[in-house]
Amino acid sequence: MKVLITGTSGGIGKAIAEKFISLGHEVIGIDKEASQLINDRYKHFVADIAKGDLPNVDGVEILVNNAGVQDSGEDIDVNLKGTIRVTEKYAFNDRIKSVLFIASASAHTGAEFPEYAASKGGIVAYMKNIALRVAEYGATSNSLSPGGVTTHINDRVMNDEAAWNKIMSLTLLPKWASAEEIADWAYFVTAVNKSMTAQDVLIDNGEAAKAEFVW
Repeated sequence: MKVLITGTSGGIGKAIAEKFISLGHEVIGIDKEASQLINDRYKHFVADIAKGDLPNVDGVEILVNNAGVQDSGEDIDVNLKGTIRVTEKYAFNDRIKSVLFIASASAHTGAEFPEYAASKGGIVAYMKNIALRVAEYGATSNSLSPGGVTTHINDRVMNDEAAWNKIMSLTLLPKWASAEEIADWAYFVTAVNKSMTAQDVLIDNGEAAKAEFVW
């Protein structure tokens, strides 16, 4: 299948691209940065999803909206408005099978930088709007809301022993997901799943579920 993924220069987006490539799919990546991925099945475009010219790509079958920033002063413009630009351009075609949005656990809890949490909450709402609109193609639209993921964007807390220990104390399963695990989820929800749509999947190692019963 033809798969378009945004934010493929590193982290979750790169892991998702590698997952699809390894299983024989044609992958197109869009990112502000150049990509280190070199494969006959991969084509990369350098573009700013928030305000740059988006490349013309016909017949996208799976669209993965992953690109995003955190605490940048442009979180709404990139994470939400940029994602809307991408989706409106590529999702509505006769070959579309699935649209996936990478949201965040903060869309559920609000427990992060204000604009970031708002942008991810907006993505979950927009995902449901897209589910209504791509249903006529027989396509699904869903989102994944990861909690902590062991990528470089989180180095500031992963490399801070006190902060890391505090985070682990608040997490039911005391660990974070890897980018590769999120990629496995992304593949399942888009390429395997045929019946779940308009749903957000929370993957946070039980951080939101952490509770202590006081008798």
